[in-house]
Amino acid sequence: MHFDLYKDSLGKNSEGKDIYLKDIWPTNKEIENTLRSSLNTEMFVNRYSNVTKGPEQWQKIKTDKSSIYKWDEGSTYVKKPPFFDNLSDEPEGFKDIKDARPLLILGDMITTDHISPAGSIQKESSAGEYFMKHQILPKDYNSYGSRRGNHEVMVRGTFANIRIKNEMAPGTEGGFTKLHPEGKVVPIYDAVVEYKKRGTDLVVIGGKEYGTGSSRDWAAKGTKLLGIKVVIAESFERIHRSNLIGMGILPLQFIKDMNRSNLKLIGSELISVLNVDKGFNPGSELEVEIKYADLTIKKVKTLCRIDTKNELEYYKNGGILQYVLRNMI
Repeated sequence: MHFDLYKDSLGKNSEGKDIYLKDIWPTNKEIENTLRSSLNTEMFVNRYSNVTKGPEQWQKIKTDKSSIYKWDEGSTYVKKPPFFDNLSDEPEGFKDIKDARPLLILGDMITTDHISPAGSIQKESSAGEYFMKHQILPKDYNSYGSRRGNHEVMVRGTFANIRIKNEMAPGTEGGFTKLHPEGKVVPIYDAVVEYKKRGTDLVVIGGKEYGTGSSRDWAAKGTKLLGIKVVIAESFERIHRSNLIGMGILPLQFIKDMNRSNLKLIGSELISVLNVDKGFNPGSELEVEIKYADLTIKKVKTLCRIDTKNELEYYKNGGILQYVLRNMI
């Protein structure tokens, strides 16, 4: 209950006068004197001198004395991520993006919650299949949030939101796409595995405000691990745009009223970003070549949404993690 120091009476004293909180509330000086008389250095030393040792249960945990974390290959909660695998001493620079296949064609206002793995893990999902192979019972699947330390689980849950609608696979809802040139509807992760075998780069096509919503780090991490090299959208939410660059993914923005609809994109196209391997500057216009299934070709200008020189350095390094590690070395 809230009392006003001066207006709310707490009751009456023996003389019948009102008692207010201000009458019994200690002054700052009285509080300070009480603290000084009650606390001393020895109390803090006794309480916190061994705080790093932890309780008896903590001390019984067996650990290796090493400055490097020892990864448990059998763990399905924490696994070594592949971001630094085969890291070269020098930045890889600008890489060719040629004949990439669309993995998703998405509408307006696709949020990071649509992209990022979230919620409970279903038995029928790609992540559920992963657990079945590792003999994990459905009752122990837990949520994507609790498994965020395992990239194998998280990448399987990227773009797998049950409400996401991929225009490449009309009539479906959830993490499905159409594998080309076969034209077969499959889970997104299954398509990624097949495209990886073929050495095929991947692209995502989006509408307005792509990546809006909360800043979900796995929305960009998962996109990277799926093998997506470029995202082309009508506009980007600023933080997700920055996160994509931080993962070494090229964000391109449609200009001159171009979009997925008037370009008649259905997912069977081959998409190349022309001359990107020769380098470009922040804010450059980059030409995208679209090769349709009937072999007709259309070229459109896009705006490179790498906006600053620092962002360009992150992209040339393959991402901000690689950039930082190379600078540390």
